[in-house]
Amino acid sequence: MNSRQRRGVILLLLSVLCALGAFAGVLSVIDDVQSKVGPEVTAYEVRADVAPYTTLSAGQFKKIEMPERWLSENAVTDLAAIRGKIAVTTLKKGSLLQNDMIVDQPALQPGQQEVAIMIDAATGVAGKITPGSSVNVYATFEGAKESDPDQSKIIVTNARVLDVGELTALEPDAGERGREPTDAVPITFALSTLDAQRITYAESFAKRVRLALVAPGTDTAVPEQDRTYELATDK
Repeated sequence: MNSRQRRGVILLLLSVLCALGAFAGVLSVIDDVQSKVGPEVTAYEVRADVAPYTTLSAGQFKKIEMPERWLSENAVTDLAAIRGKIAVTTLKKGSLLQNDMIVDQPALQPGQQEVAIMIDAATGVAGKITPGSSVNVYATFEGAKESDPDQSKIIVTNARVLDVGELTALEPDAGERGREPTDAVPITFALSTLDAQRITYAESFAKRVRLALVAPGTDTAVPEQDRTYELATDK
């Protein structure tokens, strides 16, 4: 082997050593990144906005992979978790699906329907009404004529609460200048058709709608003659 060949072999060996060194450096960087980021896990991203109380399906979510250490503890990692669930609030496009965003779909009895109305926070049972509670619904109506007395009526008895929404500030109507904004809470009930009509009528036309929490196991039957109250007839 002449001197030129020896120089070629030496250069070749140096090239191989350099390549091995570079490869080892890349592996070191990868190992360092993996040690900092950690293993990846499955999560689910909302494809498009989902309205509250919408029944959830797999097509509404996109499967993604992300580092486990960056995932919150209540993130949904298995879409089986949405079976029989509804959105409890608006699910925004691009947000990660989490367990606190969904609730069990309310089970309605035959002949019942879901009805949601806004209840003034000051006249409801603040903080004490929860899904599963039973309430009586009272409404106060002004007299049809100036000479007619105001009346308080029990509109619905033993209404089952399905959901309690978030506190919302309501601006007064255009004809109610001078009134301060009020805080209201959306309450969803399971009601018969007739009771649903009663409660929506009260929300639209009553001066005030108030909820009375009923103790579990209490007989909530109210005689017809006791459903209407006028101050002038109180003895």
